[in-house]
Amino acid sequence: MNPLTKVKLINELNEREASLGVKETVSWHSEYKDSAWIFIGGFPYELTEGDIVCVFSQYGEIANINLVRDKKTGKSKGFCFICYEDQRSTILAVDNLNGIKIKGRTIRVDHVLNYRPPKDNEDMDDITKRLREEGCAPKLPDHSSSESEEEEQYAVPVKKPKKDKKEKKKKKKEKKALKAEREQRERLAQTPPRPVPTVRVKQEKEDLGYDKYSQRGAAEERLRSRGERPGPGEELRNPRDTHRQEDGEFRNRYGDQQDREGDRSREDEKRRHEMGERRDGGLQLESKRTGREEGERTRERERDNDRNRESEKDSDRNRDREREKDRDSDRNRDREREKDRDSDRNRDREREKDRDSDRNRERDQSSKHREEHSRERDYRRK
Repeated sequence: MNPLTKVKLINELNEREASLGVKETVSWHSEYKDSAWIFIGGFPYELTEGDIVCVFSQYGEIANINLVRDKKTGKSKGFCFICYEDQRSTILAVDNLNGIKIKGRTIRVDHVLNYRPPKDNEDMDDITKRLREEGCAPKLPDHSSSESEEEEQYAVPVKKPKKDKKEKKKKKKEKKALKAEREQRERLAQTPPRPVPTVRVKQEKEDLGYDKYSQRGAAEERLRSRGERPGPGEELRNPRDTHRQEDGEFRNRYGDQQDREGDRSREDEKRRHEMGERRDGGLQLESKRTGREEGERTRERERDNDRNRESEKDSDRNRDREREKDRDSDRNRDREREKDRDSDRNRDREREKDRDSDRNRERDQSSKHREEHSRERDYRRK
């Protein structure tokens, strides 16, 4: 902060307390009741310790002064620290001498809460060392509870320190995140549950030959349940023989009508099979044709892309050639301009030479005229 603004703020605070009639115990000076040191800054560099003591001793006896100087040159830096014997003198000095002008410069006077003495304590006396280490502030007794209540009544409202901007931004971000989470939860609670997708189960195709095999297996089980076994000459070597034997028994039982129905079903199956093969073959041919057509289309597209790329390359080359031609033309123009400039310079030089020759001629003529005049004068005088 600028020191002049600090001077203005201290004076405004003192005027406000004076207008409100605040007691000394509640004043802002009471914060520095344990320190008798004050800070003085902004005074001219020509002032010495004696000059400062003369000015500030009118409000109390000065016990110690520390004028800050440059270590190399020994010149003052324009600020110092003063310690009074009585701490109340610091209040008078701050209230009355803050903002005054000394030799055209406004000085700043303020309290010092924790004065740190300088480290170079080798050439000091024992008294100054003790004063700098302990300080000069008196130790006042604690106030009673009644006085503290009165102080609270006349206390000046102090503004709360502003929080950092970073902390405020973090809190805003956290609030926004919490709001977004709450909104999401409310939306989920309001939305109705989605219906479970139904699973479609494929139905198996009916196999016409499955009934025959099931009937054959049932006939074998019947024979086994009766305990009847074929003789040694009647053993069935292959399953086809067993099927034939069962078919013969079935024909004997139910007649020739069932055989005819079986033949019809077999013929229908053959026709269906042939129709399916024809359909599959047609589909395969169509798929082959579509595949070939798609391959040809992709090849044509690739060819078109290659042609477009080649045309773009040719256009780029033509553009580069035109640019090179333009550059060559610009270079030729520059060369012609330089030639013209050189010719103009040569012309100027020739003109200057002509002018110099004319001047020399004029000088020679003037010199000749002077000689002739001088000769005529000499002749006349004779």
